[in-house]
Amino acid sequence: MFYKPSIFTVESVTSGHPDKVCDQISDAILDECLRQDPKSRVAVEVMGSHGLLVIGGEVTTSAKFEAEEIAKNVYKNLGYTDELKIISHLVKQSPDIAQGVDTGGAGDQGIMYGYAENNPGSEFMPKSVFLVHALTKGLEKMRKSGKFDWLGSDGKAQLTVHGDKIKTVLVSCQHAENVSQAEIKQALIHNLIRPVIGHIDDIEILVNPTGKFVIGGFAGDAGLTGRKIMVDTYCGLVPHGGGAFSGKDPTKVDRSAAYMARFVAKNLVTNGHAEKCLVSVAYAIGRAEPLMVEALNEKGESIASLVNQKFDFRPKAIIERLDLRKSIYLQTAAYGHFGKPGLPWESIENI
Repeated sequence: MFYKPSIFTVESVTSGHPDKVCDQISDAILDECLRQDPKSRVAVEVMGSHGLLVIGGEVTTSAKFEAEEIAKNVYKNLGYTDELKIISHLVKQSPDIAQGVDTGGAGDQGIMYGYAENNPGSEFMPKSVFLVHALTKGLEKMRKSGKFDWLGSDGKAQLTVHGDKIKTVLVSCQHAENVSQAEIKQALIHNLIRPVIGHIDDIEILVNPTGKFVIGGFAGDAGLTGRKIMVDTYCGLVPHGGGAFSGKDPTKVDRSAAYMARFVAKNLVTNGHAEKCLVSVAYAIGRAEPLMVEALNEKGESIASLVNQKFDFRPKAIIERLDLRKSIYLQTAAYGHFGKPGLPWESIENI
């Protein structure tokens, strides 16, 4: 289960990547609903493409909000100035689903995973995942500093690791037409890559490998809510059940149970019960009790008996323990949902 390949790659994207724009709009709408009505049921999906933004999904809430205005504000705050044609169509949650959720059952079937490892300097995340997010966050920081006015909002990064050594660093950044690739590469090496990675003399550095990245955001590519689930979690280094997070209120176990699994894994590690821990849980729609809960340490040994003693994976219990009905989700919609101090599922308890 904890097989580590001899070579692997992890990825992150900036907050201005088209998929992440959609995630942030979805979560901004969710946050506004929860701010006004903590018991809101929300499942909002967004698609953006070449001047068009479509907002759809199910919302059952007493909150009053304008989805189009929320979307415009998010888009503007990410540094985009072009106009969007926005189409919004939101309806109430299906009564067939609601009847199961109303009694405390899971909002859908599915499998969720959570992971942590004894790596405090990297927020108990795999170091490569921590570093690749640091690259994209650093790229956004460079843009917002005002010192690099040629930087655009869109961007990506990858790290390829061979054994325990970084082999390749790849950064792609949206940029103005009038800046040379040589200038871009020099600026990124000195202001981003070297400060994050450290010694890079024997590392392959790739910057904008197509040779040009002027067109970005929705002008260059379509975006969808939930299309960066590996970036959101553990970059493919541990399993993923397939469910996305953004735009979903905490009755959706795709989100809340994945947060709980991370919380449990991290607390098992920090309390000395494992050096590495993978937690998995599965649900049936409308049923509160999970179909399974498993936890494995780095040796592949089950420590699920301890989990079952200390943690309750029923949806209502998760929401209460992690206090998930607050407007906290927009901050999760870029640079990963895990390894961020201050989020409730990142808290450490004595168990």
